[in-house]
Amino acid sequence: MRRSDQRILTTHAGSLPRPARLTELYAQRALGLAIDEAELERLAAAAVAEIVPKQIAAGIDIGNNGEQPREAFFLYARRRMSGFSGAGNRPPFQDVERYPAFKRLRGEAFAGRTAVSNLAPPKVTGEIRYLDPAAIEAECAQFRDVLEAQPQGFVEPFMTAPSPGIIAAAVPNEHYDSEAAYVAALAEALKVEYRAVVEAGFLLQLDCPDLAMERHMSYAERPLGEFIAFIELVVDAINRALEGIPPERVRLHVCWGNYEGPHDADVALADIQAAILQARVGGFLFPLANPRHAHEWRRFANGGLGAEQVLAAGVIDTTTNYIEHPEVVAERIERVAQALGDPSRVIAGTDCGFDTSAGMGRVAEDVVWAKLRALSDGAALASERLF
Repeated sequence: MRRSDQRILTTHAGSLPRPARLTELYAQRALGLAIDEAELERLAAAAVAEIVPKQIAAGIDIGNNGEQPREAFFLYARRRMSGFSGAGNRPPFQDVERYPAFKRLRGEAFAGRTAVSNLAPPKVTGEIRYLDPAAIEAECAQFRDVLEAQPQGFVEPFMTAPSPGIIAAAVPNEHYDSEAAYVAALAEALKVEYRAVVEAGFLLQLDCPDLAMERHMSYAERPLGEFIAFIELVVDAINRALEGIPPERVRLHVCWGNYEGPHDADVALADIQAAILQARVGGFLFPLANPRHAHEWRRFANGGLGAEQVLAAGVIDTTTNYIEHPEVVAERIERVAQALGDPSRVIAGTDCGFDTSAGMGRVAEDVVWAKLRALSDGAALASERLF
């Protein structure tokens, strides 16, 4: 992960709004409908070519391909790995369930929406194997080609890949005899993607909402200790999958679910931080902008990270159309820098992606770009004060 002793660098968590027609094709395919795969590939390539310069123009230093070639941040894996079939069930969000009026409003807001739902996964009914590295290699090459066509590139480009834990938690297992075996098989398969991203010269971001969000989903009715044991199981699998990859080439993103909701069932960072920090990575991206977790910047003082690790702090909320004032962004950055005691270890980011599953983003596309510009402007203000 890039550090800077001159200014605060900016990044985001990965997914950016997809064009309407591309979203429509992803949604149709997710429903099992026949689509024109060649058209989808053309549209995805065009979307990457458009999204990269838009990030650069918005002032993003550490950017990616916006996940345009993927229908969702982890569901795309079913098209690159064996063992997936049918339709599974996903537990509900505990916080949404406890507020029936809000649940009804939420349902009305999403009714009839053209989108791919992360809450409608397949099942695992056979052995999990990565089928062909050509898919991830082609995605990396496509991104590289677009980068090389830019007069000005990113300070550091990154690409995302899912944690084995989010797939294990979201996709019901009907094949492996234990959760540990299931997670291990997923980690072994995903290792192909992890290595391909790093070997292509990109920073690898591991998306791990399972390490926080699953507390109020899969583990909602189970003791906290069992959830912490799950975190430890997943982090151990991640560490094994990353063997041979320098830790500084990897950052790990943790969140409590990228949705507008009460979030009053979220597990406290204090309860899970020690287990998460066992991951052998160069740094972390944590959401620190949304109203439920903005106070947890204090958790990164006095050894809250490894001595050399970098913190990409979420200072922009990805679930609201409010555009943060640059002064607010700067204040959030400055608090984190104060906690860490070293501004060169701080990167300004977003809480999560803006379209983690095609069509499910709640922030209007033009507002997304205004929020990213506010991120950049706020980082510039903070840089003047911190360096």
